Amino acid sequence: MIKSLRKKFIAITMVSVFVVLTLLIGSIDILNYYNVRQNISLEMSLLKTYGGDLTSMKKERGMRPEMGGEQGKINSETPFSIRYFTVTLNSDGTVDAVNTNDIAAVSEMEARSIAKLLQSSGKTKGFYDDYAYETITVETSSGEEGEMYIFMNCREELSSFRSFRNISLGISFIGLVLVFVLVVLLSKIATKPVAESYEKQKHFITDASHEIKTPLAIIEADTEVLEMTEGDNEWLKSIRNQISRLSSLTEKLVFLSRMDEENTKLEMREFSLSQTVSEVTESFLPVAKAKGKELTMEIEQNVLLHGNEGTISQCISLLVDNAMKYSDEVGKISVSLKTVAKNKKQISVYNTVDEIAVGNHDVLFERFYRSDASRSTKTGGHGIGLSVVKAIVNAHKGKVTAESKDGTSIEFRMILP
Repeated sequence: MIKSLRKKFIAITMVSVFVVLTLLIGSIDILNYYNVRQNISLEMSLLKTYGGDLTSMKKERGMRPEMGGEQGKINSETPFSIRYFTVTLNSDGTVDAVNTNDIAAVSEMEARSIAKLLQSSGKTKGFYDDYAYETITVETSSGEEGEMYIFMNCREELSSFRSFRNISLGISFIGLVLVFVLVVLLSKIATKPVAESYEKQKHFITDASHEIKTPLAIIEADTEVLEMTEGDNEWLKSIRNQISRLSSLTEKLVFLSRMDEENTKLEMREFSLSQTVSEVTESFLPVAKAKGKELTMEIEQNVLLHGNEGTISQCISLLVDNAMKYSDEVGKISVSLKTVAKNKKQISVYNTVDEIAVGNHDVLFERFYRSDASRSTKTGGHGIGLSVVKAIVNAHKGKVTAESKDGTSIEFRMILP
């Protein structure tokens, strides 16, 4: 249990850190990308304003006031730092003019090829590799209306963004690893008080159970003597019942305490689950008949399970006994076994009840839980039998659930691998 608690503590901590880092680094990267795109957009607007040629602006040695632009982003040095090329196309798709004077990385032939490729695809705005491009309508050399593709080299800006993104992701990953190491090392310290308290609780249960067994044995022996001398009567029968209840409770408490120990391992072997379910269920047939209840079985034959036969048998017995106790007066009880998806084995115990809320009832597997305390007392329950079932199923790496679909019945279902 403590091991499971540590795992949950580590998992919750790591998920929390991961979410915070994702939001933080993600937000920074998004803002950084937005800033890069804004700069690209401003520079592209400048190129479009000057018709794809910043020569005249360079001659002016600075921006004219009417041009506008954001301070620090567009300035007198901007036209000298932008690397761009343009391709003008006629209405029939032929190349009218190419300007590669302000870029060295692209030849005139490459520029023509890229522009014709984009025109054939119908794209007028976006990115081609590390080049942002947009189109404007211009007048061609023949005096007709044509289309100019303006390409701007954004390699430096995009490379800077990618470097920042990769560095931030790398730092985040290293941070997660360091946090994981620290959490693993410190989780033992964090859970130490819980572990100590839990160990004390287990020792108390074990010691108390052993201490209770001695007076119970004496009371049982004295009861036998009284039965021989005084004869059987309702008082002695009541004492017998209470001894039986307390003995059952102490046995279950000791069993749960042992199952909670992380080094406890059940002896596993392959056995016939079909035979075990049938034998345990058949043992309840006389009890069901005596109580006026209907008990039926639907057992798939030749179902084998690799597990601990004794504890699985105990599980089935506890579930059927629970159905006997809590079903209505003329209740219907059914036990079924079948193989489901991925060769898993499903054992279901169904019984009718007077009234129950529709939905999931897994809370019944909590220790000492009682939905109706007065009724539990009448039936002799302690609210611990189903906890034993859950502990056994968990030890077999399985799952157990309880559900009511109609409000007048409940089904307990065990799924075993």
